[in-house]
Amino acid sequence: MRFLYLVLVALTAGLITGKIISPDFGNLYELMLYTLIFFIGVDLGMSNINEVKKVSKFVLLLPFSTMLGSLIGGLIASLILGISLRWGLAVAAGCGWYSLTGPLIAQYSAVYGALGFLANLTREIITVILYPIAAGKIPKEPLVSIGGATTMDTTLPIIRKFGDSGTAVVAFVHGFILTAVIPFILPLILQL
Repeated sequence: MRFLYLVLVALTAGLITGKIISPDFGNLYELMLYTLIFFIGVDLGMSNINEVKKVSKFVLLLPFSTMLGSLIGGLIASLILGISLRWGLAVAAGCGWYSLTGPLIAQYSAVYGALGFLANLTREIITVILYPIAAGKIPKEPLVSIGGATTMDTTLPIIRKFGDSGTAVVAFVHGFILTAVIPFILPLILQL
């Protein structure tokens, strides 16, 4: 629980800092992301190989289940909110990849582009907050699906901290497959 408080304090401090000053980091975020992935790879490489071998076909099934669940959620949301099925599915198909979803949808509609960005950013934030809490109550591998495509990069450290090496491998492969699939599925949906 202490970790959750630290995450919330860091998020709040970042929001306040962003309001007070607007630093220009340029492409520094990319370097930080690559560094993060490098250290996760080193950690996985040093871990017990038997834990990694436990990962089965489940790894390949989980990302497709995540995409299907997201699309079903988008369908339900579009019915509840009374919006076009096209927009509901497009926003949901982002699976947390807000930096792709928002701009891609914005080419068709600025309003739904903003919605796609915010909904997918919210998915990442919810993963950061919810995964540590739920990891003790729900099996860690299926729980990876809440992070969507972010499990390969930004939410991977959280998943590794509250899971194990096997869970981290599941999360990385899960995020990798979704990251490879989303750029094909999202434009197809937008063509509806």
